[in-house]
Amino acid sequence: MTFQPINTEEDFMTQTPSLGACEIDSPARVRRFVNDNQRILYDLDQERVSARVRKEQQLRSFEEAGPREKIFFDPKQTRAALVTCGGLCPGLNDVIRSIVHELHFVYGVTEIKGIRFGYSGLNPILGWPMIDLTPNVVSNIHEDGGTFLGSSRGPQPIDVMVDTLEKEKINILFTIGGDGTLNGALEIHKEIKRRGLPISVIGVPKTIDNDINLVSRTFGFDTAVSEAVESIRCVHTEAKGALNGIGIVKLMGRHSGFIATNAALAQADVNFVLIPEVPFDLEGANGLFNALEKRLKARHHAVMVVAEGAGQEHFGDELGTDASGNRKLGDIGVLLKKKIAAYFKEKEFGVTIKYIDPSYIIRSVPANPHDCIFCLFLGQHAVHAAMAGKTGILIGSWNNRYVHLPILPAIKKRKQVGPSGMLWLSVLESTGQPERMVNHK
Repeated sequence: MTFQPINTEEDFMTQTPSLGACEIDSPARVRRFVNDNQRILYDLDQERVSARVRKEQQLRSFEEAGPREKIFFDPKQTRAALVTCGGLCPGLNDVIRSIVHELHFVYGVTEIKGIRFGYSGLNPILGWPMIDLTPNVVSNIHEDGGTFLGSSRGPQPIDVMVDTLEKEKINILFTIGGDGTLNGALEIHKEIKRRGLPISVIGVPKTIDNDINLVSRTFGFDTAVSEAVESIRCVHTEAKGALNGIGIVKLMGRHSGFIATNAALAQADVNFVLIPEVPFDLEGANGLFNALEKRLKARHHAVMVVAEGAGQEHFGDELGTDASGNRKLGDIGVLLKKKIAAYFKEKEFGVTIKYIDPSYIIRSVPANPHDCIFCLFLGQHAVHAAMAGKTGILIGSWNNRYVHLPILPAIKKRKQVGPSGMLWLSVLESTGQPERMVNHK
């Protein structure tokens, strides 16, 4: 087996970890195989690409995903396992179903295991035996939200989890989850490498917030935006139905405001969008409350969309962390409702506030058709990569193509809305809110 090092920014664009040479003819009956030399450019900007060419620098690119003509694993001797971790997200069951179908029907792998309740299922002391996954078992799971396998947060001992994979004779582990799950997958991959085991680790990135670095879009995001639009539509009706009505919708987005921004643009009745990437003051001449008061005096109603991670500077540091090590968030929606009411009461300015937090409803619904298709592709490409012996990677979408991306660069930092980028500028144009709602220079 050979494990290629991923050390620099250039490495992650040019190298994909592999278990070794592929010498087995693929049973996949496809008309187009992909080879490891096919690359998808990272940057499509002509000026930047030309600059790299002039400097004789290698163009940064990703290895293209897809079926290989030669594969590493013998399907008849392969045992695969799937695990889902972290919070719920539309499309989890679709990915599970896609992987099982691809393994069984395309490659002829019949030994497929489901790991229960996240990484907890790889710790025998917790008592969650693996279950058999067959096409019949997963036939209808895509019709339901959530995850058929169950999920959990928090780490488990890496050596224990790899011991379990060895004991169960697992050759391929598919991990479906966000940054915490991918961190765990990377550590599992490192321990497998240390032991010299022929086990492939393939990640399918899952975050409803769409904040995985170097991944254009994650599954469930499209469904979340669609569901969020319905909440905005309802709160807009409530706001318009009362004199000086204020409608507030809190949406998911711990560190990144992609759901809030996209939902606000899709339902262009929003007057204020608050996201983690753009700080704001509450009081003062340039603060949120003053801008909101001007809006009410002019139009007598207002709609506000706030991402859950926005405005955390208005809370203290005593909230602690959750089981995954994430800093617990203050409830910005409840805080805004309370402080807005107090602000206008002091001014003797009558307002009616309606507050909606649809987060748990949104993340629990089944995937919409667009996400269903996306999940199908992700599952198929995950299996193609695993059978070809790729490891320590995730399947991503980049420039409308599917690619192999080593896990490390994907978890090095978080993708966020750029305050000077076109997405946020479009939000400012659509809402009419002040570009800056801070009092300091």
